[in-house]
Amino acid sequence: MKLIQDILSFNPILTVSLLGWFVAQVLKTIINFILLGKFQLERMWGDGGMPSAHSATVCAMVIATARIEGIASSIFAVASVVAIITMHDAMGVRHETGEQAKVLNQMIAQWIDVSEKNAPFLQNMHLKEMVGHTPLQVVAGVLVGIAVGFLYPLA
Repeated sequence: MKLIQDILSFNPILTVSLLGWFVAQVLKTIINFILLGKFQLERMWGDGGMPSAHSATVCAMVIATARIEGIASSIFAVASVVAIITMHDAMGVRHETGEQAKVLNQMIAQWIDVSEKNAPFLQNMHLKEMVGHTPLQVVAGVLVGIAVGFLYPLA
């Protein structure tokens, strides 16, 4: 027990950040199970979905940094900027990448149906569609991260 406590207290900001990610991934896996009615372990480490684990991780990091180092510290400023960039990217570029993958996957499926002989390289082609987040998924991740950041006991 002492070893686990020593490991968790070695770097509390990192510990809280990883805990934020873990909680979000567990919630994502549970929500996915409720919505689809089947358990998909891949959701435990996969990108995309509700809530955003990226947002939960960086928000937990920001809150832990504020609690430990203070909001006037340089490290808090760095953590905040990293969080803003991460969440913006999750909603913007990564979300658009997923939308483009959906369109390309539909096009590939149609091409295979029409001309399977002429495009054998397309037969095993499937792009990952769930790579980004909607604004609601990011907000849910922010709330998870804030909760973890405030609830984790920092001594």
